Amino acid sequence: MSSYYNFKKIQVIPGSEDLLNIILSKIQRKTPTVIHPGYKISRIREFYMRKIKFAQDCFDEKLDHITGEFPKLDEIHPFYADLMNVLYDRDHYKLALGQISKAKHLIDSVAKDYTRLVKFGDSLYRCKQLKVAALGRMATIIKRQKDSLTYLEQVRQHLARLPSIDPNTRTLLVCGYPNVGKSSFMNKLTRADVDVQPYAFTTKSLFVGHMDYKYLRWQLIDTPGILDHPLEDRNTIEMQSVTALAHLRACVLFFIDLSEECGFSIDAQLNLYNTIKPLFAGKPTVMVVNKIDKKRMEDLDAPTRERIEAMLARDGVTLAQQSCYTDEGVIAVRDTACDLLIAARADMKLRSHRVQDVLNKLHVAQPQARDDVARPAFVPEAALERQRAAKEMVRDPDTGELVPLKRSMTLARDVEAEHGGAGVYNVNLKDRYLLANDDWKQDIIPELMDGKNIADFIDPDIAERLAALEEEEERLIAEGFYDDNTPDLTPAELETRARAKIIRDKKALARAAHSSLATMPRMELHGRLDPRPERITRRLNTLPILARRLAAKGKDLPATAQLMRSVSQGGWRAAAEDPAYARKPSEVMKMRRLEGDQKNRQLMGLAPGKAQYNQAIKEVRFTQRGPNLMAKRGESDRHIMTKMPKHLFSGKRTIGKTDRR
Repeated sequence: MSSYYNFKKIQVIPGSEDLLNIILSKIQRKTPTVIHPGYKISRIREFYMRKIKFAQDCFDEKLDHITGEFPKLDEIHPFYADLMNVLYDRDHYKLALGQISKAKHLIDSVAKDYTRLVKFGDSLYRCKQLKVAALGRMATIIKRQKDSLTYLEQVRQHLARLPSIDPNTRTLLVCGYPNVGKSSFMNKLTRADVDVQPYAFTTKSLFVGHMDYKYLRWQLIDTPGILDHPLEDRNTIEMQSVTALAHLRACVLFFIDLSEECGFSIDAQLNLYNTIKPLFAGKPTVMVVNKIDKKRMEDLDAPTRERIEAMLARDGVTLAQQSCYTDEGVIAVRDTACDLLIAARADMKLRSHRVQDVLNKLHVAQPQARDDVARPAFVPEAALERQRAAKEMVRDPDTGELVPLKRSMTLARDVEAEHGGAGVYNVNLKDRYLLANDDWKQDIIPELMDGKNIADFIDPDIAERLAALEEEEERLIAEGFYDDNTPDLTPAELETRARAKIIRDKKALARAAHSSLATMPRMELHGRLDPRPERITRRLNTLPILARRLAAKGKDLPATAQLMRSVSQGGWRAAAEDPAYARKPSEVMKMRRLEGDQKNRQLMGLAPGKAQYNQAIKEVRFTQRGPNLMAKRGESDRHIMTKMPKHLFSGKRTIGKTDRR
């Protein structure tokens, strides 16, 4: 098996009742369901033997899938084996998987026995009863595995929440007393968002974060805090850290807090180091002094400092100091730990027998001297001259100019940091252009635009040509080239133009008069401006009053009556043309309504009035009553709706007995 495990791929383990429902439903769907007593006895036997064997295959497939997906403790990495022993108890885990495997063998045995009995069944009833008994015994076996299936489902859920740790990759392992700053250090170097609180045992399980160093991928593991007491007294949380320290090939970072703000004294922390030191023997170790913003190694008293230095010298442990609060020394601690682990892994590979096998297959050829003549390497003088010039003058990355070597020591990353850092600063690639003139590098004119070369449209003599054109234009203006040279017209042409102007003026006056007439209905009646035309038309029948008012204003009645003809509508036109003719308002409104009804397509051809109209509407609604009751779309809809479709109301099982399965 691979050293990298993904327990999230384990599928959900159904309970015993759910597993039975799944398999019995599958048997009902996948096997024939129709059998009659009139069939041959051989056909009846084959029918029920197929049921039993298919049930056996379904149970075997499900149980094999359960036992095959869970990791086997004897085949996986010792780190995961011991971690599962700490979390779930190795004996309980193996016992649950063993019971599932035993249930599979019992089901196979039941299927084998009842298949043999069905071969000698003498009737349909006896074969059916044997099939029912076989499925019943299989179901009983599965029901007895209720606790094992429930336990394995809980194990699966917890395994899916475990971090994905690769035991063979480059790893930094953080350990120490609770509340000494391990999770804060991990949050500084990785994107893992580990909870940080000012009390002990905030971290209750292993957390994994990833980072990059020297273009390599590293994993950083944050372990729960460990207390200084015997191994058998440690709880499950502490045993996770012990398991990681014992089995992972990593660089161990043991954190201590000299300020004692974690709640544990310096002596207790050093005693814990001596207690768990055998767990990481032979591994590169760094003792990290955290919270140096509170207290440093230099601030300790002489006996304590000498004790720590003697212990570090004895075990060959590297000392590093940092503060996660001020970020002082965090990157230095990371670099120190990574370099130690790289050196340790390289030394381990060199001491392995596999490296010797590879080296024995390599042969480095060395040329043999053919005579005693010295043949030193020849470098052309031009190349040497360029080398000397490059040493004296170099190109400044900011300005692109050649400057002395002492002035060109500005690094590209310094320029990036000065101009906003990564993501803000953008490298100017035009500084590397090789052009005849360095001033051309920052030009913003593109080389190609709209598929055409810009150089084809550039004229170096454009300024001189523009000056020549301006001089020519001034000369033409001085000579009167742009003056009006229209020839003199004859008297006949002048008369024609004058008549045309008179005609255009008359047309303009006619249009103005027409537009003014269109606004005449808003006339003043009774001494005020009435904006409502209907008020005007309502008073047209009082012609004597209107004639007197118009005579007072110096206007005659025929012209005004003619004007009202153009603005009247419908039945009012006759009243406007004949001033002596007047109708009652009710009669006029009736005529107007009848004229509007003649324009309605539903009433065309009917006699005036409501009698025939109401009768026609009644007939239409009566003819539409039938299609409306039958939910027809229209007169052409001939579809016959089925009240109870056969495919929805036939062939269904009732709520009765289901023991025939």
